[in-house]
Amino acid sequence: MLAKLFISLVRVSPFFQKRVWKWWYQRLGKRAQDSGWTFMNYGYKNNRDKRIELDSKDEKDRMFIQLYNYVVSQISIESLKILEIGSGRGGGASFVAKYYKPLSIIGLDYSASAVALSNRLHKNVNNLSFIRGDAENLPFEDESFDVVINVESSHCYGNMQEFVSEVYRVISPGGYFSWADLRAKEMVLDTDKIFKNALFKCKSESDITSNVVSALDEIHEAKIQMIERHVPKTLRNAFMDFAGAKGSKIYNAFKKRDAVYLAKVFQK
Repeated sequence: MLAKLFISLVRVSPFFQKRVWKWWYQRLGKRAQDSGWTFMNYGYKNNRDKRIELDSKDEKDRMFIQLYNYVVSQISIESLKILEIGSGRGGGASFVAKYYKPLSIIGLDYSASAVALSNRLHKNVNNLSFIRGDAENLPFEDESFDVVINVESSHCYGNMQEFVSEVYRVISPGGYFSWADLRAKEMVLDTDKIFKNALFKCKSESDITSNVVSALDEIHEAKIQMIERHVPKTLRNAFMDFAGAKGSKIYNAFKKRDAVYLAKVFQK
């Protein structure tokens, strides 16, 4: 029952979808306090890309970091003000803060437990902070940020159009919005329409589904071990789908292209 829920959550009504995701992420933030688990994305692998030089302690998270690197490497962010919407356990924002040297980066998340955990895990990163907030009602003044990033999070939102409008509002003129996320195949056109109806200019767009599947293959064994350590037996099957483990419904949907993973960069 629960396993079927997670693959269907990218298709259900926005009202139900937002509340179920909030419950799930709050649960994860409270139950799994392990400082070694700071990423929640599916990862990215492309053997043709230049290999990122990582500190030894970050190597275990290479696949997850490579997704963030793909999202931010297409724009110059050094010494700029950055907002990540949907920052989860903070690993992505921490990577951007340490390796790309923005002036500041704020990670915003809907889950209070995830925000508290992120502030604890990444307290030694000087230009980084985390706050609780709603992606559809951002707690910032107009034109507050130079760049907004959003990685594998917007499928949880109740109103994608409100989210995109809020992103446009808080970005300074000439600033960038870099977005990456999964969508069920039948939802791609609706998502494209929302972006096209916004006032952003699309600078680049890519289908990176095959790269995400390659990363899921690469990290499968480590992911299974993580699930066995952190997730109660009663929830493990559901979490296999949530985590995109090999053979799961989400993994198979990517393989059959019933679901796709897209990346886009916009400029205001």
